[in-house]
Amino acid sequence: MKIAFFTETFLPKVDGIVTRLTKTIEFLTKNGDEVIVFCPEGCPDSYKGATIVGVAAMPLPLYPELKLGLPGPAVSDKLEEFKPDLVHVVNPAVLGLGGIWLAKTNNIPLIASYHTHLPKYLEHYGMGMLEPLLWELLKAAHNQALLNLCTSTAMVNELEDKGIQRTALWQRGVDTENFRPELRSEKMREKLFGKYQNTDSLLIYVGRLSAEKQIERIKPVLDNIPGACLALVGDGPYRGQLEKIFENTNTNFIGYLSGEELASAYASGDIFLFPSSTETLGLVLLEAMAAGCPVIGANKGGIPDIINNGINGCLYNPDEKDNGERSLIEATKKILADKNKKEAMRKEARKEAEQWDWNQATLQLQKYYAETLENIS
Repeated sequence: MKIAFFTETFLPKVDGIVTRLTKTIEFLTKNGDEVIVFCPEGCPDSYKGATIVGVAAMPLPLYPELKLGLPGPAVSDKLEEFKPDLVHVVNPAVLGLGGIWLAKTNNIPLIASYHTHLPKYLEHYGMGMLEPLLWELLKAAHNQALLNLCTSTAMVNELEDKGIQRTALWQRGVDTENFRPELRSEKMREKLFGKYQNTDSLLIYVGRLSAEKQIERIKPVLDNIPGACLALVGDGPYRGQLEKIFENTNTNFIGYLSGEELASAYASGDIFLFPSSTETLGLVLLEAMAAGCPVIGANKGGIPDIINNGINGCLYNPDEKDNGERSLIEATKKILADKNKKEAMRKEARKEAEQWDWNQATLQLQKYYAETLENIS
């Protein structure tokens, strides 16, 4: 099968969408499919046997790491030359809308997938009043597709409630070979503790430092657990504000880590805290669980699909009147207070992650592709 992807985000950017795409491409090409990817410029020319086509793009003002590309005649020519059996548009925005138009114009079967909960991001950038309009735009785009894939049951339900049709669940995946408990190390713990070596417990967050991730919700946890240190792994536009918010707390800003260093950071934490309530899935949670780290996440969006409360981690309620402050503090204290429970959670977290293999997720995707083509033949 020949598949053309249109995506608003790709390498060298690193996030959950790029991870899913790169793993998907790797397994598609390994299983004999031909792949071409249209994405913002700055990308490599190829990846794991797939052809990558960079499109001139401009950074989104409120979200500069996201570049918006406009497909020109060269994209149309490349698509025509490749002759795909199917177009898969990932998170249609600008380049994705071009992909939808080209698929429709050339009568190519179209599939779309929803990965970023953009309507919920708006309130964190002072534009909450635009949420209904954005849903209408998303509905108009996604309803052009023969199938709309979501990465959690919560998102399947929400998209259906908003009038988006023909939805299905694209199962999660995680790399359990690279992220594993054996990479826990004292050397990495020392790095993550930084100058707070005299603290007892290591809380970690991995991901983009941005407003919608609601990282400031962790501060009351530090205020109420004096023996805890927080290591923030990652970077982003909200770092300056976070440095002010977490001033005079036991917080260490680590910056980006990758490869085995990142895997070791996950494995070396005592608890992985992920306060965001805007997640369609939360891949970093699965990576932490694969590394054997107990996790705490919001009882909202795609996260309850991953966390079995009290077994492989804990859920906190972000909708409580204090924005979940008490709930998050209590969940953290509960895990730290019981060493045996914490160790049991480590094992259960790893066990959960081992169920979700990237190859199986891609085989499921191939099945969706094949069924879509069969239904129109």
